[in-house]
This record gives sequence, C-alpha cells and structure tokens, in this order.
Amino acid sequence: MKNYILISAFIFTGSLSFGQNPEKLDTIYANDQKNVALFFPGAIGQGITGTKNFVFTYNREKQQYFGLLQAKPGKASNLLVIDTQGFVYSYILQYKKELSRLNYFISQSQSIGKEKPEPDSIQKPKAQKIRLNNKAYYQRFSSYLLRKKQGVSRIKNRNQGIVLSVENIVFNKDLLYFVIHIENKSGLDYDINFLNLKIQTRQRGKKKSAQDLLKEPVFQYKVPAKIRSGKKVEMVYAYPKFSLSKERRVLLVLNESNGGRRVSLKLTHRDINNPN
Repeated sequence: MKNYILISAFIFTGSLSFGQNPEKLDTIYANDQKNVALFFPGAIGQGITGTKNFVFTYNREKQQYFGLLQAKPGKASNLLVIDTQGFVYSYILQYKKELSRLNYFISQSQSIGKEKPEPDSIQKPKAQKIRLNNKAYYQRFSSYLLRKKQGVSRIKNRNQGIVLSVENIVFNKDLLYFVIHIENKSGLDYDINFLNLKIQTRQRGKKKSAQDLLKEPVFQYKVPAKIRSGKKVEMVYAYPKFSLSKERRVLLVLNESNGGRRVSLKLTHRDINNPN
C-alpha cells in the first residue's frame, strides 16, 4: 500500500512538473508461471510495483538493462521504472492466465518524461507551439538530407557483419545533423539497444587515458528498433552545434540489445569542425 501511494504521488507531481496532459498507459500482462522480460534503453536505476501481487526484479548491484516481471491473481496495478539517465517509464499491470507475449523491448520514445525536468520543460503554450514547429522543421530538414545525400567522405567501421557509417555532417540553424547508415551483412537480425555519441578527451603522456562525455540528441529521424539480416537503414541524429579541439574526438557507439555485437566509429575534430 505504501509503494502504491508513492507511485501515485510521483506520477501526479510528475505530470505537473512536465506540463503534460495525462496519457493512456500501455498494459503489460504477467502470471506466476512464466517470467516476462522488459528490456529498457538505459540501465535500470529503480523499479517499483504498486501492489504485492506483482513482483519486478532487476540487478540492484550491477546495473543492467532488463528486469523480470511475475504476478499472482489479483487486482490490476502499475509499474514505475526510472533508468540511470533519469528517464521515467510507467505501465499498467494486469494478471493474465495465458500470456501471448513474454518479451518487451522498450524504446526511449516510450518514456513519459525525466525524473528531473529540464529548466525549460515548463513552458507557456506559445513556447510549446514554437517547440512543436521546430520539431516539424527538424523532420522536414532530416527528410531532405536523406533524399539529397550530399555527403562527406564516408567514415565507417564494421564488426561481425554490422557496418556503421557516417555519410554526412551538416550544420543548419544551430544544429549539427549526422546522417548515419547501418548495414546488416550478418545472418542474424540486429536489435538496436542504443546509438550514443560521446566526446572523448584524450590524455597524452606515459599514462594515456580517455574521458567520455555523452551528448544527448535534440532530434532523431527514422531510427529503427531492428535491422533485418541483409538490410540497410539510414537515419538522422541532430545535436546542438559544437566544435572540438585537437585533443578531442567524437566516438559513435552502436550497441545491440541482448547481444554482444558492438560497433564504434571515431570522428576527428576536422570532421566535426568542417560540416557541410
């Protein structure tokens, strides 16, 4: 009962903080005979169910991307999950004797918001309208880039039949747009866990090391959840404009969900500082 009150209070105050209208939540079904696996785009930091007849377990010591759900007969409840990046996910839970689905691969777009709202997340209706207009513009420009294909020299790398390449870097209206291609030349489908862009600061000297700073995209376009065997996909990631010194570089990291195939791609300061 205490947990249920905590979740209800969090969702209520969260809706005020984010300035969003209540949305219909997806329902996840579980029973006491099978484990239902939930795979999140970020490592799980906290997971709470509203009633005791639903149990959500995850590794609390070594943060991982999946948790297991089981249920006993009883009333419907809810599940609240917060990942280590602060993204919040909320679902309705129901007991069901026969399950048709045992695995849920959850994308970041399914998040209902962030645990700590951004300073500009509470906006007046006029400001929200401007932001929606920006999103429409980002989408149109990203579509144009995929059609135009005016590229830089292709920068690519491959691992285990997965080819990751940057076809173009374009500066437009304070944003850097990265046109990215992924080709699956392996015999297995590839489920995307995440594609991260990190800025690496390389330390020179006898003890060489690197510090990574993750950058969050402002907009993503045509990012798939799965790449079928033998297929090629193209997408666009847009970031606030930045430049790099000679001691820094960009590292793109493509990671597979529930698998070991990982591809990384390095871009120099020249690639970033001289966009189209």
